[in-house]
Amino acid sequence: MSLLRLSNINLEFGTHVLLKDVNLNLSAGDKIGLLGRNGAGKSTLLQLLAGHVQADGGERWLRDGVALSILEQSLPEASEQTVYQAVTSGLGQHLNLLEAHQAALTRGDAEDISRLQDQLDNSGAWQALNAVDTWISLLELPADVPMATLSGGWRKRVALAKALAPNPDILLLDEPTNHLDLPGIEWLEQRLRQFRGALVLITHDRTFLQRTVTQIAELDRGALYLRDGDYRSFLKDRDQRLQAEETANALLDKKLAQEEAWIRQGIKARRTRNEGRVRALIRLREQCVQRVKVQGKADFRIEAAAPSGKLVAELSGVSHGYDGKIVISDFSTRIMRGDRIGILGPNGAGKSTLLKLILGQLSPDQGKVELGTRLDVAYFDQLREQLDLDKNLIDNVCGGQEFIEINGKKRHAISYLQDFLFSPERTRQPMASLSGGEQNRAILARLFSKPANILVLDEPTNDLDIETLELLEELLIEFNGTVLLVSHDREFMDNTVTRIFAFGVNSVISEAIGGYSDWLASGRQSSGIETVTTAEVPRSDGGPSNREIPGNSKAEQPRGKLSYKLQRELDALPTHIETLEVRKGELETLISSAGFYNDNPTSAHSTLNELADIQRSLDISYERWQELESLNPAT
Repeated sequence: MSLLRLSNINLEFGTHVLLKDVNLNLSAGDKIGLLGRNGAGKSTLLQLLAGHVQADGGERWLRDGVALSILEQSLPEASEQTVYQAVTSGLGQHLNLLEAHQAALTRGDAEDISRLQDQLDNSGAWQALNAVDTWISLLELPADVPMATLSGGWRKRVALAKALAPNPDILLLDEPTNHLDLPGIEWLEQRLRQFRGALVLITHDRTFLQRTVTQIAELDRGALYLRDGDYRSFLKDRDQRLQAEETANALLDKKLAQEEAWIRQGIKARRTRNEGRVRALIRLREQCVQRVKVQGKADFRIEAAAPSGKLVAELSGVSHGYDGKIVISDFSTRIMRGDRIGILGPNGAGKSTLLKLILGQLSPDQGKVELGTRLDVAYFDQLREQLDLDKNLIDNVCGGQEFIEINGKKRHAISYLQDFLFSPERTRQPMASLSGGEQNRAILARLFSKPANILVLDEPTNDLDIETLELLEELLIEFNGTVLLVSHDREFMDNTVTRIFAFGVNSVISEAIGGYSDWLASGRQSSGIETVTTAEVPRSDGGPSNREIPGNSKAEQPRGKLSYKLQRELDALPTHIETLEVRKGELETLISSAGFYNDNPTSAHSTLNELADIQRSLDISYERWQELESLNPAT
């Protein structure tokens, strides 16, 4: 049964065509993942489905009596409103009736009380009010706490409770996994699989998408393409569609070129000209003008600083806490140049505190932190506090300057921002007018404009489109420095990190080699990082679960088949080591030559520094080779 239908919807913002002849029909049981580039109009389409945006043309039809809820991309306001008030604000007409009934009770108006009581009984408002209590309990939300006191993750849970409490027939979710921790994401996955209404969701989380939807709708250059199946099968079909489109466009261009050559022939040709053919040429020209080109891919690079020292940081017996609560207990580790570390843990576990300890921004209550040398840190902040929303893009990224220096060369600011898929017109718009994904791309543009040998990324994937996400993965894989990554995107972490720090019970942090899947395959679980059943929810204080976690000993990790990423790293190490050994030999020969120290003291100093760096790289490479070989079942 059809619940909501869009017919021939058209919408333009200025000269930008956002939606063109879009059709969509939602029925009970539909579970649709909405994909598209940042700025393509996904959130606008969701708002249009909700009835919050009016189309320029076309028809939106909603069946009478159908309840609809939407989860906005942005977090709820950090106001003095209590959690209970925030959740009940999603009840719509039910809330109006309840408030009117309460006002009648206060006045003592018997007639109004009786009338409103009947309306409440017939409308299902009492059931809706009970549902508020149920969802607050399921998500373990503190009902009487002001919203202003909650972290981003808990405000996201409040927004989810607000959307789910009315028990809607249609549920629209815009980036529901942003700011949620892994237990919350897994819990939501199970809830959505059980949801019997119509679901449309926008998400960058490929694992979440694969596990929750049965249809994919792609918004591409104003057109909406809908197909049955999961995300993986959609990728294959999309590649075939784009290839067919490219072939058709090539044939159109060839035919147009032939007809243009014909129309420009001499007098003889014009005497015999076929007027029907002329009209066909005019239509061909119009087709080419109206054809929307495929948007290019983002093309950015990380500007690498000079290598840091071999040791980045060493933590010895570090403990730290706040207000009498220990968040990190007796943690010891060594972080070496080139390490790619993923940090796992529920919201409030202490991931940001650990980052500050590693970077020397915070002194531990107990233990010792030793920092390495030549550390150039670039930090990605998930809350976008680096951005001034009142300023435009150029002011935020380039400090308002016309030119910016990248890798020692000056580039025009607009040219640099085009690498991040910002058109010249967008560069002068206020940041507040850009989508969440565009704001994250702006942070990346600012981050990568400065040289760094340590990247600290706190939830960098929020709101990014999947293609930009995959490009960021490639950049991190190629980056020669050290990466510290906090993320709840399981596939992103699998593809980028080679070592895991995970918060467990009693604030103990354990380590494992590999990515998130390797961590799970090893049989380890951290506090809250587990499969959450429909009867289980994560603790609101971010505290430990009932599951125990093994100790830190690497000997406890079972030997199994290396992941593709780790096997590729292992296979590449011998060639890398051989290259370093050859260069080391060349430098040693040069240093041992007569007059080396007397001919050019400055050059001699540079050569000695290079030799020291190569020796450190060799030490790290041999240590990493031995570590991976010990995990390889073939050895």
